[in-house]
Amino acid sequence: MELFDTHFHYYGESSPVEFVNQIKAELAVPPQRDVAPVARLLMTAVGGDYLESRRAQEFAQVIDDAYFAVGVHPHQAAEYVAEKQDFSEFREHPKLVAVGELGLDYYYEQSARPLQQEVFARFLDLALEWRLPAIVHIRDKETLEDAYEDAFALLKPFAARGGRFVVHCFAGTPAWADRFLALGGYLGVTGMVTFNRARNIRETLAMIPDGRLLIETDSPYLAPVPHRGTDNHPGYVIFVAARIAAERGVTVEEIARLTTANAKQFFQLNS
Repeated sequence: MELFDTHFHYYGESSPVEFVNQIKAELAVPPQRDVAPVARLLMTAVGGDYLESRRAQEFAQVIDDAYFAVGVHPHQAAEYVAEKQDFSEFREHPKLVAVGELGLDYYYEQSARPLQQEVFARFLDLALEWRLPAIVHIRDKETLEDAYEDAFALLKPFAARGGRFVVHCFAGTPAWADRFLALGGYLGVTGMVTFNRARNIRETLAMIPDGRLLIETDSPYLAPVPHRGTDNHPGYVIFVAARIAAERGVTVEEIARLTTANAKQFFQLNS
């Protein structure tokens, strides 16, 4: 079985080879092994600022089944505006598959909203220029939707100009899912789908078309049940696939085939 973790973060805590060997070792033992055997694990290392983007590039250069994305997370928007690092060095790299992580975070609001919006718009333009999809982060305080409204306002013209995007780690309402899907967007589902309180994610899952569903870990965050509360890693994407399969009434092998094919299409990969 082949799986594709479309979004994880690599912070260099071990070498890329050691990191992947540990994942393979864990996939070979229970409870991971009991879900289904994983013959191949593809993954995309995602950058949230210049240095993390460099680490993601270095990871992908070493690991055959790894790719990378570069961008500025909304938490780092103010820092980027102050320093304006040059991301053009990444443009021609053969394993660069997306621009991101970028977007709006009004939950923590570590950067002022106008700065978040400025950086988000700038990197959406970069995605269009580089002809790459965008990996989008959207988070707001509970019951509020300002971040979704502002993100949609920027994504609508982006999509109209031919831009492709995924709202990663989607945790919004079914209504917002419908609006992003109407723009041609994909939705990324993480281990949150296994959390008892994440009913909104499971409700949204039922309405995501087969061709627009991506799976991810967002590791080292959001470890799924049965590992909730521990450090996450790309190997635990098997539990995301398994819960989605259970919710949709299909086998985990079917979800693996579907989401891997979707990821390859989204990232425009041939193998």
